[in-house]
Amino acid sequence: QVQLVESGGGLVQSGGSLRLSCAASGRTFSEYVMGWFRQVPGKEREFVAAIRWIGGTTYYADSVKGRFTISRDNAKNTLYLQMNSLKPEDTAVYYCAARPHYKISTNGHEYDYWGQGTQVTVSS
Repeated sequence: QVQLVESGGGLVQSGGSLRLSCAASGRTFSEYVMGWFRQVPGKEREFVAAIRWIGGTTYYADSVKGRFTISRDNAKNTLYLQMNSLKPEDTAVYYCAARPHYKISTNGHEYDYWGQGTQVTVSS
């Protein structure tokens, strides 16, 4: 049973930084792509970033490129999202997700496993 548990959300001022973590368990993720998505109430879920577990290839949404960095620690089975230069429009619930495929996807429907989410609030 795959389990993804996010942590690290909180309240931060505009221009500040946060690091989200996602502890993954239940299987090995060597053939997986891991992603971060976010959602604001009343809006569709939005792709943020993704990484291929083996090889570390990354892909970012244009809205976060240059400000956010996705990474993973293979030994700890943990995914990270370092968020710098945060803006109020980054406020959302952030979700970690796992896709059992080697190709990166920005489509949330192609991810099979999801965490419970962690709230990020950026004040102006």
